[in-house]
Amino acid sequence: MGFVKEFKEFAVKGNVMDMAVGVIIGGAFGKIVTSLVGDIIMPLVGKLTGGVDFTNMFINLGEGSFKTLAEAQEAGAAVFAYGAFIQNIIDFLIIALCIFFMVKGINKLNKKKEEAPAPAPEPSNEEKLLTEIRDLLKKQ
Repeated sequence: MGFVKEFKEFAVKGNVMDMAVGVIIGGAFGKIVTSLVGDIIMPLVGKLTGGVDFTNMFINLGEGSFKTLAEAQEAGAAVFAYGAFIQNIIDFLIIALCIFFMVKGINKLNKKKEEAPAPAPEPSNEEKLLTEIRDLLKKQ
């Protein structure tokens, strides 16, 4: 029964919920980055490189000749789709860069919290009394 209780405590803690929210937001963010790379960045890169379409960059490892990657995949040919691989690398680099900046910002905020001096504790009744006595003695 100890395992069940321990798991329940783990699952109810905020860390698991935070992680779940992070996974969901991360999935949505991944789709946005994939669209950014596939629909905006790669066409611009293709334009700059003389009209190269990275989505159709592949090497046919089998028999036959195909104009596009979609044709080769539809025919069931074995292909080495290095254009899609390049796009996935760019996806990864953009996501990694965004995560780097997020972690850097969070670390900066945490550092500021750590550097903030803690407020002075309220003096005890004994210290207050001793302070009053000292002040009275100084007046004499």
